[in-house]
Amino acid sequence: MADTHEQDSAISFGPFRLFAKSRLLERDGAPLHLGGRALDILIFLAERAGEVIDKRELIKRVWADVTVDEGSLRFHITTLRKALGNAGEGARYVVNVPGRGYCFAAPLLRPESPERRTSMPVSAPRSLPTPLAKMIGRDEAVERISAELARHRFVTIVGPGGIGKTSVALAVAHGELRAFDGQVHFVDFGALTDARLIPGTIAAALGLTVNSEDPMPGLLTVLRSRRTLLVFDSCEHIIDELAPLAERIVQDAPALHILATSRESFRTEGERVHRLFPLDCPPQRDGLGIADILAYPASQLFVERIAESLGEFELSEEDAPLVADICRRLDGIALAIELAAGRVNAYGIAGTASLLDSRFSLLWRGRRTAIPRHQTLSAALAWSYDLLPPTESATLRGLSVFVGPFTLEAALAVASSQGIGEPEAVEAISNLLSKSLIATSPAERRLRYRLLDTTRAFVGEKLVENGEADRVARAHAEYFRDVLRDIALTSTGMQSAGGYLPYADHLPNVRAALTFSFSDHGDQAIGVDLAASAAQFFLELTLLTECFRWTQQALAASDTTPLDSRQEMTLQAALGVSVMFTQGNTDAVHTAFTRSLQLARELEDLHWQLWLLRGLHIYLTRVGDFHGALGTGEQGESVARKLNDPAAALNVEWMLGVAHHLIGNQDKAVQFCESAMVHNPGSQRLNIGHLGYDDRIVALVALARGLWLTGRPDRAVEAARYTVREAELLEQPLTLGISLIWTIYVFLWVGDWASAESLIERLIDHSARHFLGPYHAVGIGQKGKLLLRRGDVAGGIEHLRRSQATLYATRHRIMTTVFATALAEGLAAQNQLDDALRTINEAIAEIPAHGESFDMPEMLRVKADILARSGHAAEAENCFRTSLDLSRRQSALGWELRGAISLGHLWHKAGKGGEARALLAPLIARYQEGLQTRDLVAARELLGALN
Repeated sequence: MADTHEQDSAISFGPFRLFAKSRLLERDGAPLHLGGRALDILIFLAERAGEVIDKRELIKRVWADVTVDEGSLRFHITTLRKALGNAGEGARYVVNVPGRGYCFAAPLLRPESPERRTSMPVSAPRSLPTPLAKMIGRDEAVERISAELARHRFVTIVGPGGIGKTSVALAVAHGELRAFDGQVHFVDFGALTDARLIPGTIAAALGLTVNSEDPMPGLLTVLRSRRTLLVFDSCEHIIDELAPLAERIVQDAPALHILATSRESFRTEGERVHRLFPLDCPPQRDGLGIADILAYPASQLFVERIAESLGEFELSEEDAPLVADICRRLDGIALAIELAAGRVNAYGIAGTASLLDSRFSLLWRGRRTAIPRHQTLSAALAWSYDLLPPTESATLRGLSVFVGPFTLEAALAVASSQGIGEPEAVEAISNLLSKSLIATSPAERRLRYRLLDTTRAFVGEKLVENGEADRVARAHAEYFRDVLRDIALTSTGMQSAGGYLPYADHLPNVRAALTFSFSDHGDQAIGVDLAASAAQFFLELTLLTECFRWTQQALAASDTTPLDSRQEMTLQAALGVSVMFTQGNTDAVHTAFTRSLQLARELEDLHWQLWLLRGLHIYLTRVGDFHGALGTGEQGESVARKLNDPAAALNVEWMLGVAHHLIGNQDKAVQFCESAMVHNPGSQRLNIGHLGYDDRIVALVALARGLWLTGRPDRAVEAARYTVREAELLEQPLTLGISLIWTIYVFLWVGDWASAESLIERLIDHSARHFLGPYHAVGIGQKGKLLLRRGDVAGGIEHLRRSQATLYATRHRIMTTVFATALAEGLAAQNQLDDALRTINEAIAEIPAHGESFDMPEMLRVKADILARSGHAAEAENCFRTSLDLSRRQSALGWELRGAISLGHLWHKAGKGGEARALLAPLIARYQEGLQTRDLVAARELLGALN
């Protein structure tokens, strides 16, 4: 017989369906044989379920034409009960009411009456929707949810709109069909607007109709009778009404399992929440190839959807990084990725990427068959936003001002500008988090929150539409100004190293706050204050170009926005540092440092004075004023004594050591800098990190070079390698750059070309990636010097000339004489002796008449070599002797040995072998290590030839 509502509607109870017109009773879909009288009794009782039917009335109805006694009635009642269930189960359906009659007590699901069809949903039994043909990146989630569902009968998949909750739920449901003998029913609440219709919607999904004001008893009867999985989809908008109902049916129906999808959890007893996270995206890292990018599910989904619309599609090397960027910017949200992929046919991958920042991306349409709220990103987000109460929607709009992660305190500050009190804001943020409209962001120190980029774009438009954007942006800027100011105060002036590093995740918000403050809608006074507070923050993060941009803008604004002394001191110092490292050692650097130091003295701020003296010390070394740098270090000694701080004294000691090394006092340099090898880098010291690189590393490079110069090559190499390793741990681009620049010379001096080449190539790459122009020029020059040593004279000269042009332009004089010396050697090797002599003389002339330099002995040695090649033996010998005398005064045994080797060759040719032996032998004997280094090998070979 056909099972249709039109021909014969079923009355359902427990596992049974009763078709009155057809006189058919089914159990679990199979016909159940029942005698005619027993069936008549069942039909009559079921028609008046819940009523007590008098025995006489029941006999009259069933045996209308026959006279029977109550014994016959009791017999057929017993037969009926046995058919409905053993062990008294049937008695639960048909109840005897002593002295009155019988009652059908089980709740029924009846055919609905025509009068109710306008208010109650009705549909044929719902089969499971078809799952995705291929689901990407969710296999593990499906497996885990299935396991959870087996252990706990109520599991909710929670996540933001468009993340793929329904797709995952359907994949789980189809996988569970066998376990539930096909009794898996999908209940879509997405279109339901009246919570009173929830029970009827569930009944319709089960293929039942209701004809009762309270369908729950009948529903429970059905759900108790068989093992069933109900899939509740899109529950967030009716969750307050659905939660207690779900809790009740799970408790009352032991064989029932529920799998729900929602943007927030039900928060009911027994519920297990599986939070669905975005698809993994490729990291923001250089050097990722196609295979690396396509190893991530987000990229796989993007490419898969393009292929579906374009047919043949192959990702190119050029487009692969764009795909990675698109997926990251869409936060791995499946719906957003699919919608973006759908635009590639019209705009290409590059065009799609460029349109992501446009508001039109929120309106991109997806599949026509998608439910309305998934057809555009805007619709998906509006679905959640429109469900929010006013306090939560206002809070969410305010949070759109944040770029990247933010703290609870920051969120409360912005919420306050919206007129929302702290308790209400805390509750609103908690609710928004549970509704998947806020995400958490990993952080070491404390919990951070963030809005997904798509959510932020949507609610940001709502913020503007509500006229709240400027007010909220002002509160945002004021908050981060105060945060950076507090960090500076807790850093005890400038003492604690790394004070800003734990707050690096504030960077995007600080940038946004500065941009707003200096905009036409902003407040320039806040901008100046914020720029002063942010200056040290930018320096410690080595964001020198940004530091220059904002400090310059803040100082330029002083015409209309007066600065206090501390603000100007901070800004001038930051300007000096940022210009020095990005544009070179211009007069503007000296002016900025001098002005800032003057203000620090007026403010009697000893920590800032010492910090600025250190900055001035770096500047003076870079422009080649080594004696000026020594004087600055001596001023630092006076300040450190007043501070009575061992850490400050140690830093001044290193300043003095570096100056002595550059002047040429190598014994003193080693003495002052040796503590850097044993000093614990984690201990408190003057925070030169704010200057972009670490004071200890500068001392270590001076020590490594000083060790070679004083005749300890092996220790020099050990110290050089240690210095680079220590610099790497600090993760400061300038620090690593300075360690590479100066330790490379140790390897060039000892003749380890392979190590020198490796470090030089690393320096060139490192300085290019971090826009360190002078450092890059130094790397090019060092490569030129290495090429000369390997015999490529033309290539070496070309590299040295390129380097010199940049270093002179940026006044990076600390290196110009070194490279001029190498260039002179190269020119001499090409027999361009006049040019070589002119070049070395110009280099020597750069050293002030009253001063010395660490490389002066080497410059004099090279000049003497050129003179010897030119046939001026006597003049060359005098120049060699001057070099040797200066080497001895500087305790520079390394230079002295080189000078002795060159003079030894000159004397050997002149027949003065005895004098050459007498010069060389004692020097070689002084070496206790490094006997296989280049100069010592050359010295022993010459000594052998002399013997």
